Amino acid sequence: MANILIVDDDPAVQITIRLLLERAGHRVTVAGDGRMGLARFETDQFDLLFLDIFMPGMDGLETMRHIRAHRPTIPIIVISGRSVTPDAYAEPDFLKMATKLGAVASLQKPFRADALLAAVDGCLGSGKAATSLRDPDSNSGCR
Repeated sequence: MANILIVDDDPAVQITIRLLLERAGHRVTVAGDGRMGLARFETDQFDLLFLDIFMPGMDGLETMRHIRAHRPTIPIIVISGRSVTPDAYAEPDFLKMATKLGAVASLQKPFRADALLAAVDGCLGSGKAATSLRDPDSNSGCR
């Protein structure tokens, strides 16, 4: 199957995604922040990347910028636990912003296992079309 890199600072999220992906037959590597993610990215050939937007040190958007400079076509799924509620006083929708900057899909934490696996299947199948998977009933990937 695919070789997938997970870059997230939350150990519970790392374990959850890793278990789901390994049970689906994928090879998984984990990094706890953007700098570690870039180091792992430079030493291995990955088919897909999960990238948390908010991490200490190098955040996900900066990490994505560096990765896109080296491999502009690798599918990146961004994940975040920040609110996406449209509100004049709320922060911007960072998941939507990340898809405009090059992520091919996004998942709002907490996400369902079927949504994560659908995103992986869709991205590995098509690799480029941007899709947001914040809707818990959505089962589309990167198509």
